[in-house]
Amino acid sequence: MAGRVQNKVALVTGGASGVGRATALLLAREGARVVITDIDIEAGQALADEIGPVASFMCHDAASESDWDRVVEAVRVLHGRLDVLVNNAGILLKGSVEETSLADWQRLMRVNADSVFLGCRAALALMKEEGGGSIINVSSLAALAGRDDYAGYSASKGAVAALSRSVAALCRRRKYRIRCNSLHPDGVLTPMTCAEYPVGIDPRQLTIDSDPMHRLCLPEDVAASVLFLASDESRAINGVELRVDSGQFVMSI
Repeated sequence: MAGRVQNKVALVTGGASGVGRATALLLAREGARVVITDIDIEAGQALADEIGPVASFMCHDAASESDWDRVVEAVRVLHGRLDVLVNNAGILLKGSVEETSLADWQRLMRVNADSVFLGCRAALALMKEEGGGSIINVSSLAALAGRDDYAGYSASKGAVAALSRSVAALCRRRKYRIRCNSLHPDGVLTPMTCAEYPVGIDPRQLTIDSDPMHRLCLPEDVAASVLFLASDESRAINGVELRVDSGQFVMSI
């Protein structure tokens, strides 16, 4: 039985751990040929080896224009096309607008927002030559709901959401057959978010599996939404902001 993304070529940035890792595993299981990119060479290559022949790994600074040129050209040579781009690479730095340094602000923008701009631009050039595709940009609930303690992070993810709408509108107007949507998780059990919890609190006890009143979900929950947006099942969905937050947003309004 064919998988939901059978024979599609998918590129996942920040694919060595967390949501990126879960996404690469799921897309491969559903029939895709997966290109994993990350700055963590050891973990990224280990994941590609774990998945097997349908996966490959490339060292990639997602905020580097020259790295994007190199990676997309390598995908063109290796596979001849790109069907799915998952812009997942990102960092999390805490701080209100009063506490955030300009250096931290610029680092957040570079890694979280510049990387998505560069990825969308690079993917469009290849996808429109080969009949279309799906771009999935991993934003955050922080882009939609105010967080006083994560000002720079929220702003960087807000840029991702706004850019996603702009790309979606461009592709529709120019009839590229390329869709672009943003995902907005909150409270995902990843190393990045777990590092923000106070000492003595085990985030694993706060997942929806352990207690449905809590909001932490698993990377696999986000990956399932990526799979849907990557598949032809979502062919009429373009320019949406899909929340994967266990209802956290609606509980806050």
